[in-house]
Amino acid sequence: MTNHLFSLIRSRIPAPDKVFIETPQGRTLTYADLVEGTGRYANALVALGVAPGDRVAVQVEKSVSAILLYLACVRAGAVFLPLNTAYTIAELDYFIGDAEPTVVVCDPAKREGIAAIAGKAGVKAVETLDPAGNGSLANKAATHSPSFDDAGRAADDLAAILYTSGTTGRSKGAMLTHDNLASNARTLVDYWRFTASDVLLHALPIYHTHGLFTATNTLLMAGGSMLFVSKFDADTVMKLLPRATAMMGVPTFYTRLLQHPGLTPDATKHMRLFVSGSAPLLAETHRDWRARTGHAILERYGMTETNMNTSNPYDGDRVAGTVGFPLPGVALRIADPESGHVLPQGEIGVIEVKGPNVFKGYWRMPEKTAAEFRADGFFITGDLGRIDERGYVHIVGRGKDLIITGGFNVYPKEIEGEIDAVDGVVESAVVGVPHPDFGEGVTAVVVRKPGATVDERTILSALEGRLAKFKQPKRVIFVDDLPRNTMGKVQKNVLRDLHKDLYAR
Repeated sequence: MTNHLFSLIRSRIPAPDKVFIETPQGRTLTYADLVEGTGRYANALVALGVAPGDRVAVQVEKSVSAILLYLACVRAGAVFLPLNTAYTIAELDYFIGDAEPTVVVCDPAKREGIAAIAGKAGVKAVETLDPAGNGSLANKAATHSPSFDDAGRAADDLAAILYTSGTTGRSKGAMLTHDNLASNARTLVDYWRFTASDVLLHALPIYHTHGLFTATNTLLMAGGSMLFVSKFDADTVMKLLPRATAMMGVPTFYTRLLQHPGLTPDATKHMRLFVSGSAPLLAETHRDWRARTGHAILERYGMTETNMNTSNPYDGDRVAGTVGFPLPGVALRIADPESGHVLPQGEIGVIEVKGPNVFKGYWRMPEKTAAEFRADGFFITGDLGRIDERGYVHIVGRGKDLIITGGFNVYPKEIEGEIDAVDGVVESAVVGVPHPDFGEGVTAVVVRKPGATVDERTILSALEGRLAKFKQPKRVIFVDDLPRNTMGKVQKNVLRDLHKDLYAR
């Protein structure tokens, strides 16, 4: 048996000496280096006790070594579990306890705290990688042979688990197979016309499906190269842009680049493609970008559970405010949320998708998995949308009150639970309202106890260290009462409407 994903990657290597990754600091990784480096890391993982099917949890800063570790897990037959670097020890306790990884890899500065919770979960080893890609795991890998016999993995075997927000506030582990990742990357190579001549400017995080799978896997399948930036910085991006042919980003990238004086038609005339995703792109940003550069941003729609589902066309109209058409091989329909009946064209309902990109289910949650799929295999995304007369998909909202801020999913219940525990608070409601940089800004509306002096600073201070920074409210608003319907349910739609201009510039 071959290793489904890595065998496909290996088969598409254009030449051993072709550069795959280059960093602004001068590190260069060829495709030959990639094969050798992943072999060393795979041998190190096996020596630590990792067997096919075991989970490897990774919370490290973005580095070339972190990419090698991801692909080494694939080669070893392990299940890669990337964790947001903003997650606190309290949050990691749940993820590590739920996934029960064999090995955890973290930043050296966090090892002591993580080792304490890893011990409770039966983790065999806690290793380190720092932002430069050095650490105990890198040291171990350096002592191993670059030769490695890839573990046999079938198309349906797990390659990764990515945790995403749940309707009760409990994160769910989305199980992604080798073919979920491989099929989507192959499709995007063709649909977005990537070739070995492309150079992708990669400024996305790699603990998220966008930067790790959509960007990295697509470039691997194309045999292209990446300019690998540790984090987004407008000056750095503008400096590297002349060497790139494509860039994938979140709306924040584009709003900040629009503020850069160096963004001109001449600075971008050589570029082939700008892609935006992970959060809604404002039509205003789309129009401003086109006016400044002459390029139309290509917006697409994906999820942790499905990778990419739709895309505006490479050739043809890239319509602002839409996410384009279903990708080849992906079936998409609009259904009544309750009955599941398919709705006529133009009507708003829940978006449901089916295809080789759709995940296998939620880790150790068979009942939740069953509830999220229709009997005919369509996955219920929870996003509300419609399909217009030209076939373009429009996302008009989301069920379950999920907030997407800067490309990250945030479920209000988790934040509300922390705020409600603050002394002097009666109750709270957390909503997402339009934000020019982040798509949606996490906003807390709080009712105080009579006579309480709790203020915005008190709330925000209480959340520090309890929640990842991206989950923390950008503003806290105090009210006498929360709006409710006749059943007593808080009307979050009213709150969103009342505060829709809170972050307007």
